[in-house]
Amino acid sequence: MTATEKILKAAESNGGTITTKQVDDMNIHRTYLRTLVDKGLLEHSARGVYVLPAMLDDEFYNLQIRFKKGVFSNTSALYLLGFTDRTPIKLDMTFPASYNTSSIKNEINAHRVKKEIYEQGIETALTPSGNKVNVYCIEHTLCDILQTRYAIDIQVITDAFKRYSRCNNKNLPLLSEFAKLMRVERRVRQYLEVLI
Repeated sequence: MTATEKILKAAESNGGTITTKQVDDMNIHRTYLRTLVDKGLLEHSARGVYVLPAMLDDEFYNLQIRFKKGVFSNTSALYLLGFTDRTPIKLDMTFPASYNTSSIKNEINAHRVKKEIYEQGIETALTPSGNKVNVYCIEHTLCDILQTRYAIDIQVITDAFKRYSRCNNKNLPLLSEFAKLMRVERRVRQYLEVLI
């Protein structure tokens, strides 16, 4: 099997996406990626990310590949978890406080939080294209969007809490834990008293 065939096969088995790191790990020179782009067999999607032309470009997945420590949060998490119908204009990702986000702030809303908050409630969700990405659970996300520093539209917050109150698998004790951890207990209680 030739190097280009190996790259294309790896892209197919990876949801139509391949990265320069994956090509490096296969001990194939990166110039083959450029050759495949020139031939129209791959498209350059983002820095270090290539997709098969037949595949829809998955911005969520591309960002997850590029920023492995990033976790989709705030309105992006609401969207991925099905708690809002509004497609985010600019995607939100959260990183540990020690992570340098200065070079990526133009691409996404990059948030940094303390380690004990960052590590709690991470799960996987499917993007609209069917790829798995890291996202905060709904309980973590509901507490996130109540923090005043994010200035989330009140209608988005209200709609998310309404949908949560109708969920069969809501976890109120976990929501309470996150509310204490993020110091938004009073605001969570206000929303829940009205809805539940």
